[in-house]
Amino acid sequence: MDKFIKGYKNFLDNGKTERECVNQIINQVEKAGYKNIYDVETLKAGDKVYLNKMGKSVALFCIGKEDIQKGMLILGAHIDSPRLDIKQNPIYEKQGIVYLNTHYYGGIKKYQWLAMPLALHGKVFLTNGECIDLVLGEDPEDPVFCISDILPHIADKQMKKTASEFIDGEDLDLVLGAFSQEKTGKKVILDILEKEYGIKEEDFNSAEIEVVPAGKARDSGLNRDLILAYGQDDRVCSYSSLMAMLEVENPQYTSSCILVDKEEIGSYGATGMRSHFFDNAVAEVVGRIEGSSELKVRRCLANSYMLSSDVNSAFDPLNEDLYDKQNSSPLSRGVVFNKYTGGGGKFGSSDANPEFIVKLRKSMNADKVKYQFAELAKVDIGGGGTIAHMAAIFGMQVIDCGVPVLSMHAPWELTSKEDVRQSFLAYRAFLKMEIFS
Repeated sequence: MDKFIKGYKNFLDNGKTERECVNQIINQVEKAGYKNIYDVETLKAGDKVYLNKMGKSVALFCIGKEDIQKGMLILGAHIDSPRLDIKQNPIYEKQGIVYLNTHYYGGIKKYQWLAMPLALHGKVFLTNGECIDLVLGEDPEDPVFCISDILPHIADKQMKKTASEFIDGEDLDLVLGAFSQEKTGKKVILDILEKEYGIKEEDFNSAEIEVVPAGKARDSGLNRDLILAYGQDDRVCSYSSLMAMLEVENPQYTSSCILVDKEEIGSYGATGMRSHFFDNAVAEVVGRIEGSSELKVRRCLANSYMLSSDVNSAFDPLNEDLYDKQNSSPLSRGVVFNKYTGGGGKFGSSDANPEFIVKLRKSMNADKVKYQFAELAKVDIGGGGTIAHMAAIFGMQVIDCGVPVLSMHAPWELTSKEDVRQSFLAYRAFLKMEIFS
C-alpha cells in the first residue's frame, strides 16, 4: 500500500485542476487497455471504454457478461476543488503594484488564502489556434504569488470583523509585481507574459487559469500517517475509485466510474453531474451493445447501484461541540458511509435504502474493509451535498462513501493514509460484490 499512497500523492501533485486530473486519468486507463468509445463501433463483455467530456469530466466502463439493462455498479466522484479563478480582464495596477484579479470558486474561507504561496495552473487559447499550457509557481525556480494582508499593528478595524467579512472577495487579488514608478508596472508585466509565455493581455479573454496553493503533497505528523495536501476533496475519492476500477477484469455486471467537474459550485454546466453527460455516456455504451434504445438506457440506470464517492467531515476533537460524537467519523477509523447528507432536515440529500446498505455491510465485512457510518456534523449545525441525489434521480440505489477530511475546503487539507487505503479497498469490494442477487 506504500506504492498506492505514493501514487495518490503524485496524482495530487500533477492534478491541481480538473483538466490535469483528466489528462492523468486518460493516460492511466489507456495503458490499462481502455479505448475512446468514439473509436469503437461495437462492445462486448470484457471491453473497456472511456468518454472524455471537454477535458474536464470522464466516464469509464468495463462491459459485463450480464445484460446491461439489469444495471451497473457505479463509482462516482468529483475532480474539481475550491480555488480562485482568474477573471477575463484580470491585470491592473495601483500605486506601482500590479495585481491579478480573481473570483473565488466554491465554498472557501477567504481569509485562509492570504499571505501564502500560490501557483497558476491553466490553459490559454490563442486566436491563431495555439493552446498554451500554463503551470507557474510549482518548480523551485518559478516565482510564486500571494494575496497581501494587513500587518497586525494597524489591523484593529479588520480584526473586529467576522471571518466572512475579514476580506472582501474583490480583494482576493494576487500581487504580480511592485515597481518604483507608477503606471509602468503593468506594461512590464505584460511584456514578460508575451516574451516568456507568448500571452497577450487580450488572450486572458479565452483563458482558464486557476489559482491554487503552491507546493507538493506532504507526509504529516511525526508518525507520517497523515497526508497534508491541496485538493483532497474530492481527488482522494477520485483516485481511489480510479484505482479500484482499473482492477476490474471481465465483470459479471458492467462496472463504471464517473469522475466529474463542477461539484463545488452545485454541479451545473456541461461537465457537471446535473448535465446529461452520464446518461448520454450510458446511451453510447448501450447503443454499441444492443442498439440504440431510450428504454434500455433508462432500465440500465434505474437498475444500477452507485457509491457517490465523496469526503466527509472528520471529527475534530478541538471543536467537538459541532459533532454528534456517536455519528461522527474520526481519522484513521476507515472509510465513511453517509446514509444521507444535506442539511436542515436532510434538505438536498439522497437517503439510501437499508436494503442496499445491508448488502454493502456484508461485502465490506467479507473483504475485511474498515468502515464507519457517520454524518457531517450535528443536525442543526449545517450541512453539505454531493452528487448522490443527482444520480438517484435516475432511480438507482445510491449511498455516499468516502474519506474523512480535517480542514476540508482549506488550502491544505488533512487525511489519514489508513482511510485512503480503506477507501480503495471499499470501492474494490463494491465493484465485485454480488449486489444483484
